[in-house]
Amino acid sequence: MKVVSRVLVLGLVTVLLGGCVFSVGGSRGSSGESDWQQIERENRAAIARLSKGMYVDEVRSRMGTPDFLESFSRADYDYQVLFYRTHRVKADGMTTRDETTPLIFADGLLVGWGEAAWVDLTGRPLTGRP
Repeated sequence: MKVVSRVLVLGLVTVLLGGCVFSVGGSRGSSGESDWQQIERENRAAIARLSKGMYVDEVRSRMGTPDFLESFSRADYDYQVLFYRTHRVKADGMTTRDETTPLIFADGLLVGWGEAAWVDLTGRPLTGRP
């Protein structure tokens, strides 16, 4: 009877723990880098390879889906601004605009990027969520 009890307890423990998964290191790649760090690094590298005059479709195919997007008209131009996460300001699990680099397009052509270009165009700082 003692052996049967031990087998039953061992079987029960095996079943209960069978669904448990232990993750050592969280969501890190093989380099020890977290997902958001890798995304930021890749976005910074891709932005460094951009050139003024590129078409918005070409940039989007290289960069992927932006974190935020704004469109507006001003001074005879139609502007589209794509915001890509490039750095972390606050470890809160959310991407805010001040953690992105804006890519500014006028009539479909890349005319500038970065916070200074955004402030020059809009007169607004990159802060918080849109």
